[in-house]
Amino acid sequence: METTGENAAGSQVLRHAARETSWEPAVDGDEETARAIEAHIERYFGPIAFVWHEIVSDLVHIDVHVVEPTPQRPYFVLVTSGMSDRPMNVPAAAEVSPFAELMLCLPETWPLNADAFEDENAYWPIRWLKMVARLPHEYNTWIGEWHSVPNGDPAEPFASKTPFAGVLVAPMVRCEPEANTIVTESGKEISLLALVPLHRAEIDLKVARGTDALLDAFDAISVSEIFDPARPSAV
Repeated sequence: METTGENAAGSQVLRHAARETSWEPAVDGDEETARAIEAHIERYFGPIAFVWHEIVSDLVHIDVHVVEPTPQRPYFVLVTSGMSDRPMNVPAAAEVSPFAELMLCLPETWPLNADAFEDENAYWPIRWLKMVARLPHEYNTWIGEWHSVPNGDPAEPFASKTPFAGVLVAPMVRCEPEANTIVTESGKEISLLALVPLHRAEIDLKVARGTDALLDAFDAISVSEIFDPARPSAV
């Protein structure tokens, strides 16, 4: 598995060794944290319509909460819970919380039901939310702002009908600043990070020249946590 972080020249490609341990049952969830995540979602995004529950979970139990579209917010909001049941292995120099959850917004026309999920073209956003949420625990690493995760090396499209081939982990920009951090009653801080799907050329640019070059390219188009399946490459 690969992720990328920053170095002086561009983005450092981090190739994580295959996991040495076998499947490990998920740790028990923390009810206080679960309540805080649900309250945070409803405060900043709207009522939770339903939750995609995992049946069998490795290391952490990742559920995906779904807030349905409204006239004021014409898109689905998807937010994970369970990633923060274990701390990530964050370097001290990073000065960020070792706890995180992920989110992504999908168009109101996106099919979100079990039948549609038989097709990877519909299911890949859910798959990648869950996969990236589990990644730091599988590889004893961490996920933070401006990290990216390509779909293979070289990166390949997620599914047959999409050109997107990786994700950028980014702060949310279409919400109040306070929405970026979930705080439990006991003071545990959880970063809520967005997954932004990337084209292959965008991934290549970030690896070669770094996040600033990618963000400069994004200036020419609208890119945020609200996913546009028709978005052209910024490169």
